[in-house]
Amino acid sequence: MALVVQKYGGTSMGSVERIRNVAKRVAKTYDAGNDMVVVVSAMSGETNKLVALANEVCEFPDSREYDVLVAAGEQVSIALLAMCLKAMGYKAKSYLGFQVPIVTDNAFSKARIEEIRDTKMRGDLKEGTILIVAGFQGVDRAENITTLGRGGSDTSAVALAAALKADVCEIYTDVDGVYTTDPNVCKDAKKIERISYEEMLELASLGAKVLQIRSVEFAKKYNVDVHVRSSFNENIGTMVTKEDKEMEAVLVSGIAYAKDEVKIAVMQVPDKPGIAAQILSPLSDANISVDMIVQNVSASGHTDFTFTVPQSDFKMALAITKETAEAISAKEVLSDVNVSKVSIVGLGMRSHAGVATTMFKTLAAEGINIQMISTSEIKISVVVDAKYTELAVRVLHDAFGLSGVEK
Repeated sequence: MALVVQKYGGTSMGSVERIRNVAKRVAKTYDAGNDMVVVVSAMSGETNKLVALANEVCEFPDSREYDVLVAAGEQVSIALLAMCLKAMGYKAKSYLGFQVPIVTDNAFSKARIEEIRDTKMRGDLKEGTILIVAGFQGVDRAENITTLGRGGSDTSAVALAAALKADVCEIYTDVDGVYTTDPNVCKDAKKIERISYEEMLELASLGAKVLQIRSVEFAKKYNVDVHVRSSFNENIGTMVTKEDKEMEAVLVSGIAYAKDEVKIAVMQVPDKPGIAAQILSPLSDANISVDMIVQNVSASGHTDFTFTVPQSDFKMALAITKETAEAISAKEVLSDVNVSKVSIVGLGMRSHAGVATTMFKTLAAEGINIQMISTSEIKISVVVDAKYTELAVRVLHDAFGLSGVEK
């Protein structure tokens, strides 16, 4: 007997008919002799509706009450799936995040899991109960409801798999695995059979929507194999697992892009020690993640400081940065929402030269100007005009030989 953790996303739970299909898949795995923990997201579109309601009420909703509101979607999903399984004759029980409990810090909307107290769950599993757990949510030590950020149900599933020492964690989505790039942008994109935690971390952080980045961090830390599959077919998906020698033989594994970032530039900043910290610290205090950073060469004692932030944090980040700019006597703050980030990722980049040259020449040949550049050991990211996003992805996919080749 194995312990299987399965996670189903909003599209998989998008209607009563689809919930019945999920129940059948869960029942099939249970009937094969497995203990089952199922993590589900809110039904497709429900969280967006709740967010829209919050934004109608006020421009900057109270963070605690915002989490109380947006956590409601998962409560509907777990109840419906548990009802469906019970109607089929199975013993099932739903759990909200605080009922597990999944204990988090108090960073509302971006909470991080600190502890999972699994005693009650283990007791129910011993009795043969199928457990249905609300993804995306937890509770802090002051008993406030918290949420883990968009896509947080993936993190909930992998964290539960780690805590319960599950034999496998299956993430079911509306695609049947991780692809070399978005198939909606490049028709020649191919499914990757196996990918390392490190590569998946980069792809997830750079815009690939298949897995949420913190779920991959959990998987890597606790050595949880994650099988990404489609809930609409029986195809074998992509296994996210530890690195092996065959993976490093591939120069570039995938192309990612992100349209949900904005660029903020602080112009004519006094060029002196500590100025970067003065600009970025208030953003950090507001739990706003800064991604790419570029500081120009100093001229006449001043420099320009440019960075990107998630589009969801743009209004607050811009307001904070303008206040900081005034305090440090910078000239002005400029912003650009019409940008996107395009990235190449691959373990093989560690040991092969010329990757950056190929990338930059390929983009230049198409007249695509590079505004910002960021690199790590296994990735190169560039910021370009948003209108060139799809073109950049397609030409880079071809340039690195990813079309028609499975890893």
